[in-house]
Amino acid sequence: MEKKIIDGYPHIRLEFADTPEVDVVNNAREFYYKMNQRRTVRDFDTRPVPLEVMENLILTAGTAPSGAHKQPWTFCLISDPELKRKIREAAEEEEKISYSQRMPEEWKKDLKPLGTDWRKPFLEEAPYLIVVFKQSYGLDESGNKSQHYYVSESVGIACGFLIAAIHQAGLVTVTHTPSPMNFLAKILNRPENEKPYLLLPVGYPKSETFVPDIQRKELEKILVPY
Repeated sequence: MEKKIIDGYPHIRLEFADTPEVDVVNNAREFYYKMNQRRTVRDFDTRPVPLEVMENLILTAGTAPSGAHKQPWTFCLISDPELKRKIREAAEEEEKISYSQRMPEEWKKDLKPLGTDWRKPFLEEAPYLIVVFKQSYGLDESGNKSQHYYVSESVGIACGFLIAAIHQAGLVTVTHTPSPMNFLAKILNRPENEKPYLLLPVGYPKSETFVPDIQRKELEKILVPY
């Protein structure tokens, strides 16, 4: 591997395969077709997923770009049934309050076609939960703090990588964001610099699973060429 010092810092030569244009076109199209099959799933089969798969999914998320390469994320991987039960109970408690008190009627009306409510059985049924935390600042083992940059943006990109990786692997997930989410930090005993960002159950769908018949926006609705 060729190395070079630039402005006093080590760099390595980029390993980049010069792909023919026809393959670039095909790769982009095929990946879109693959991702367009992705659906949010709330009905999970309880069959196990190899730990190696989950580790590689999280490694993929960790390849995301981040502000000043601080990588301000933590991925907690949960398979313990008791922990999953505690998380479900706490999440449903918050969701009950949200549906009955916090959410305006318009929001609940918009959710109606998706068939979701305060009940979250998938938090126990899925073989794994991934709880993503954003690190507001760095904190080493000695308690020394360091600055992080564009934290929410960086963690959001990493979550996008993670969701794509889950689908690419042949698994399903649902993005779950109970509000407030502080119970996750408490249950998992996370340090003060970590704030819960997203909860992803991961596994296989049940054999008889139906999802809402919804459509994604067409290209002309999301692309503005200049």
